Amino acid sequence: MDKELVINSSPTEVEIAFLEDSKLVELHRQKSNNNFMVGDIFLGRVTKTVSGLNAAFVDIGHSKEAFLHYSDLGPKLNSLNKFTRQSIGGELKQASLNDFKIEPDIIKTGKISSVLKRKDPILVQILKEPISTKGPRLTSEITIPGRYMVLTLFNSTVSVSKKISNQEERKRLHLLMESIKPANFGVIIRTAAEGKKVADLHDEMSLLVEKWEKVHAQLKNAQPPTKLLSELDKPISLLRDLVSDSFNKIVVNDKSLHSNIKAFMDHLVTEKADILKLYKGKKPIFEAYGINRQIKSSFGKTATMKSGAYIVIESTEAMHVIDVNSGPKMSKKDQAEAVLAVNLESAKEIARQLRLRDIGGLIVIDFIDMRDAKHRKELYQKMVEFMKNDRAQHTILTLSKFGLMQITRQRTRPAVQINTAEQCPVCNGTGKVNASVLLIDDLERDIDFLFESRPSGKLSLKVHPFVHAYIKKGVPNIQMKWYLKHNKWIKVTPDPEYHLLEYHFYDGNMDEIRMH
Repeated sequence: MDKELVINSSPTEVEIAFLEDSKLVELHRQKSNNNFMVGDIFLGRVTKTVSGLNAAFVDIGHSKEAFLHYSDLGPKLNSLNKFTRQSIGGELKQASLNDFKIEPDIIKTGKISSVLKRKDPILVQILKEPISTKGPRLTSEITIPGRYMVLTLFNSTVSVSKKISNQEERKRLHLLMESIKPANFGVIIRTAAEGKKVADLHDEMSLLVEKWEKVHAQLKNAQPPTKLLSELDKPISLLRDLVSDSFNKIVVNDKSLHSNIKAFMDHLVTEKADILKLYKGKKPIFEAYGINRQIKSSFGKTATMKSGAYIVIESTEAMHVIDVNSGPKMSKKDQAEAVLAVNLESAKEIARQLRLRDIGGLIVIDFIDMRDAKHRKELYQKMVEFMKNDRAQHTILTLSKFGLMQITRQRTRPAVQINTAEQCPVCNGTGKVNASVLLIDDLERDIDFLFESRPSGKLSLKVHPFVHAYIKKGVPNIQMKWYLKHNKWIKVTPDPEYHLLEYHFYDGNMDEIRMH
């Protein structure tokens, strides 16, 4: 499977399109002023604790207070708070945890009021970006992610990704990490580490420890709320998490961003550095790669598939509901097989839509009813397969007796919402246009005015192909009548991009003559 990243950078935002076999499967957008990304580390201040929710609200500088639940505090909260206090006060001179005394774990079923108080400074990391009316969701289990590993704090646990199935490799990585990691730091080894050399892993470990040292350095005399560590820019963080051997192209349209990505890849993804290209075409990059067309056809309430079947996506605050419809072209020969085929095609499209729109929370899918238990089982297995490439954590339940499939999908940022409906350029959204029979009258009135105000100038006219055919129809036609009236030939050309009643005049240099 070919995988490509196409990156469109503008002064206000960066758009990243992730394509599999030239089909758009993920679309990411980062505003240049987004200060609250998943993974950012802040020194916040507790504003209040709520016993009923067993949670605290924390000021990290966002317009809405951030939410920190007891279950997201992590067992090492006492050690984290001690480290934070000593670093702010200047007692802790270094970020190393070699001589740091680890405090006892907090109780798993404890109360928020027993561990946090109002006005307490607290080190937190964004777990979910602000969504709808809610502020950011936080965690105090601080992690520092890299391409091959994730660094954890105040523990010595080394765990290996379940996706690395080779037992020998798992053992090698575990022993290797035990030998190179600093004391009181834990490590989660990512899938990308499989088969990597000691030097590669050691270099990244040093880089992650260096980031932790920056956090410690900024804590001295810090006043909350303060951002201490920013997650990488969206393109870089995506590259860190996504780039694998199956990637064959990364294209970016901005020289500065291209340089940043190249530096990152030269340092950490050297084996894939040659796949990065700087786009120099004249067309906008998303148009050149057919992404704008895919965005227009993929977003919106209804998504139609090749067979004519279509899905309808409705969203509420609580859940997302997807309805599967067969369309008018479903085969009548074998009803059961035809229904299965439509459901399987729809399941594949739904899996793509969930990734593309980054839909999270509870999703309920109403497939077309199937009586055959074997077909229901096949649909479930295929849905699991289709969602295998989805990086968001998800759970898929088998079809209920009502033919409904329920999916929960991790939500860390707002769903991607793009309004693909365009205002009608003819009526400007009113639903009414000038009478089409008056178009020629309007043209003749404008031609009279132009020849009066520019008696010696040349004139040409662009119109919709239907209008062009009407003007040129017959002998004598309308164009000839204009010539006989003004003793000047007006060149008339069709433009299929125009709407029916649109027309524009041009002078001898083909510069448009503005009429309004």
